[in-house]
Amino acid sequence: QVRLVESGGGLVQAGGSLRLSCAASGRTISSFAMGWFRQAPGKEREFVASISWSGRNTVYADSVKGRFTISRDNAKSMVYLQMNSLKPEDTAVYYCALSLKYNGATYAPTEVNEYTYWGQGTQVTVSS
Repeated sequence: QVRLVESGGGLVQAGGSLRLSCAASGRTISSFAMGWFRQAPGKEREFVASISWSGRNTVYADSVKGRFTISRDNAKSMVYLQMNSLKPEDTAVYYCALSLKYNGATYAPTEVNEYTYWGQGTQVTVSS
């Protein structure tokens, strides 16, 4: 069993930055791809960013490309999402997820159903 706990959310003005952290426990994450998703009120959960187990491949949603950066520290079982130039439309609950699927060192899935474990989420609110 894997437990994922997100932190770092909060209220920030448009143009500001936040860094989300995801702490994993229960098993090592070093062999598994990780991802960040978000869900705004009344909307479906959507992909934000993912990173392969090796860290060699990262994938971003078009809406955050160039503003967000995903990274990982396997030794600490941590995954991060640095969010810069935040916009009001980035307001959502952000979720960390782990994929148990293995498809090579560059596998960085983007679909909700490719992930097995999820955190409880952290709220990010961007004011205009």
